[in-house]
Formats: sequence, structure tokens, C-alpha cells
Amino acid sequence: MYKYLFGPVPSRRLGMSLGVDLVPKKVCSLDCVYCEVGKTTKLTLERQEYVSYERIVEELSSYFKNNPDPDYITFSGSGEPTLNVRIGDVIAFIKQIKPHIPIAVLTNGTLLYDQQVRTELISADVVLPSLDAATEAVFKKINRPPETLTLERYLQGLIEFRKEFSGKIWLEILILPNYNDSEEELLELRKIIQQIRPDSVQINTLDRPGTETDIHGATKAELRRVLDLLQLDNTEIIAAAPQRKNIKSYRSDAETAILETIARRPCTLEDLVQILGMHRSEINKYLDVLDSEGKVEAIQQARGFFYKKNENFNDLSG
Repeated sequence: MYKYLFGPVPSRRLGMSLGVDLVPKKVCSLDCVYCEVGKTTKLTLERQEYVSYERIVEELSSYFKNNPDPDYITFSGSGEPTLNVRIGDVIAFIKQIKPHIPIAVLTNGTLLYDQQVRTELISADVVLPSLDAATEAVFKKINRPPETLTLERYLQGLIEFRKEFSGKIWLEILILPNYNDSEEELLELRKIIQQIRPDSVQINTLDRPGTETDIHGATKAELRRVLDLLQLDNTEIIAAAPQRKNIKSYRSDAETAILETIARRPCTLEDLVQILGMHRSEINKYLDVLDSEGKVEAIQQARGFFYKKNENFNDLSG
């Protein structure tokens, strides 16, 4: 059992992806209303060695020795990975030991204004930054940044990174109805995307509850409208959780374990982490599929969202 590695998790974009978690829950530079990991407990732009380089390298060495190579190694997890000052060193270690395995970095992109951060990510193969707003008001409403982080600073970092980075940039935009889906906002977003020049733009939406109760995911028709308004090349809708079941890393035993656990009693995400010993990001992937299939439902209670088995589904084999 690893503390800082998780998976491999089923990823439609990255296949069999081994996750590397460089920060504790939930250290982040944003406190997004839609975050499925939970509310940010440490909102910061301060970079530290939140998880030691030695511990990460120790776990990676063990994993490589005892497991087949994953399709990707992905930096993601409990918070913003670029907040760890040793991310560049960890990337360099992987490139030295396993140069043939591509590295992906899932980041909110907020620290790319920092030249040092941009330099540390240069050796990655794919960087997947997020961008949900084109105006300051929407940025504050949906992403809730620290007071010192402006949208202009954030956007300039993305633009500068594109100039320096020779790998792939897959820009993800999460659409929330009544937050960032107005025609005015989307047209402004289009202008910004044209400046960033990503290799692809991936339109997504919320699969399950975020940190606020007044938000919900966009419908397929609403996402199609966004796509039509943006009118950009290399743009696709990726909100398709059920497709994860067709990926070779999708584990039916993990799905069954989650269903059997919540069939006994409703559980929060953190409850499932403790009971099953799986990483929250890994559990989230399976909950996305189960929710999309109507096999689970989320109930808001004082301690947060509790997941329970939908009684209309009795076959635990999925």
C-alpha cells in the first residue's frame, strides 16, 4: 500500500494512469466551487516541499520494481501539485529511471506565472491546465482564488508557458450552468484560448456534487451549445464517465467494493478512503461511473455528501 501513489486509475484520456500526489489534502491555490476532492483547507500560493522528495522516490522505486509500467504517470490528487517545490526533481527522476513512460501534470495552472514553475514542468510530456473563467468576476465566483492572485496574472502564466513548452497542452474547461456559460463569458473565453494556443480544448462538466449545493452539471445539449459558441479547432466534449469501463485499468473489484460498502451504510468520500484504503482521486473515478449509471446517489447532510446505493439497482456485480 502506497501513501503518495495511487491507482493505476481508469482514465479515458490517459489510459492506465499511475497517480502521484505531491500535496496533502487539501492544499491548493484555488477553492473551486465544483471540486470533488472537497473544500480547500489551505488556500495558498506558497510553494513548499509538502511531501518529501525522498518519500516519493522511495515509493516510485518500489512500484517500478513490483508492477508493470502504466500508460502514464500523472501528477494529480489531493491539491495543486505545482505547489510542491520538488515537482521538477520528481519528474527528472522518472525520466531517468523510466524515460519511455509519458508524464502528465494535471494542474489548475495558477502558478505558471512563476518562471521557476514553468521550467520545472518543461520535461513533462502533457500538461493539462484548467481554465474556467474569462472575467475577474467569474474567476472569483467559481474558482475563489487567494486575494493576491488576479485573473490577468493567471492568464499570462498560461500564455508564457505555451511559448516555452514543446509538449502537449490539453486545456480543460469545466462548464457550470449559471456560473460561466453566458454567451458573453464564452466569447471572452474564446479570445483567451486563442492567445494560449493549446493543442486541444476539452469541455467538461460536474459529474457529482462539488463543495457547494447550488451547482449542477451541464446537460449534453448545454455542452454542445458551448462547443458551437467557441468555434475552435481541436475542441471536444469529454464528459463521458461511463467510457471508463472500457479501459483496461478499470477494476470491477473496486466498483464492487464501493457498492458493497455503501449498501451497508451511506458513506462520505473520506469514509470510503478510510474503509477501502484507496486514494480519494481513485474512488472519485469509480463514483463518477456509478453515479452516471444511476447506481449511487449523493445525499447532503451536516457532515457533507453521503453516497448510498440506489435501491433500484440490486446487482452488485455491476
